[in-house]
Amino acid sequence: MTAKILLCDDEVHILRAAEFKLARAGFEVRCAANGQEAWEAIELDPPDLLITDLQMPRLNGLELIERIRQRPDMEKLPVIVLTAKGFELSPERLAEKWGVLAVVGKPFSPRELLRLVEPIAAQVAARSTTLLATAAR
Repeated sequence: MTAKILLCDDEVHILRAAEFKLARAGFEVRCAANGQEAWEAIELDPPDLLITDLQMPRLNGLELIERIRQRPDMEKLPVIVLTAKGFELSPERLAEKWGVLAVVGKPFSPRELLRLVEPIAAQVAARSTTLLATAAR
């Protein structure tokens, strides 16, 4: 199973560079230009992984994550945060309070992002395979 990734950032060049790298690696990538667009996309078709910027118009990244964590069916959705304010954030606090798996400072290498995504996608694939095998019994 190919992991479905929702990529959310209001900076088009960052969105496109990350989308290109992840899609080339075989992931199904959808993009949103702000938090509200991401929320609407999540409600229609929940992703396996959310990669989101924090500072965005129309619902910032933390507000988006908070909405997600309030839904029992999505409270465990893996989240990676992209931010230009990396030095001001505590990855430990984001992990503890919001369940954020990683914080990536901008600018970043798309290759670095891919290295973070691959093990998460492998876990998603393993979980899906287990669920399918259980359902087939």
